[in-house]
Amino acid sequence: MSRNIIQTESAPAAIGTYSQAVKVNPGSMTFISGQIPLVPETMTMVSDNFVEQTHQVFRNLAAVANASGGSLSDCVKLTIYLTDLSEFANLNTIMAEYFSEPYPARAAVEVSALPKGAQVEIDAIVVSF
Repeated sequence: MSRNIIQTESAPAAIGTYSQAVKVNPGSMTFISGQIPLVPETMTMVSDNFVEQTHQVFRNLAAVANASGGSLSDCVKLTIYLTDLSEFANLNTIMAEYFSEPYPARAAVEVSALPKGAQVEIDAIVVSF
């Protein structure tokens, strides 16, 4: 088995001891690290608005998926961390803009805090053939 580190300037740089993503061969599975709503060019939070933050997170996930040779449509599993579970309906509405049926498997959990004060963080597993 080989591991390829995925790195793209189209998504925020890692802010800790992790890679943006790791692609495992054979099998072409890519494990995308949690993305928060940082704008890649400035490494600053897109805004304080949950909806705008969630859109930025999906844009960041898409950039890393693309850099791995896949796309959001290749996502098989998402884990979503929210600091306020009352935003769950907004999350579902936004997610429907980026995914169509059949949807990936998903877990959504409320957490007490996220890096840099983000309101949402999402990690993903992508399988591309």
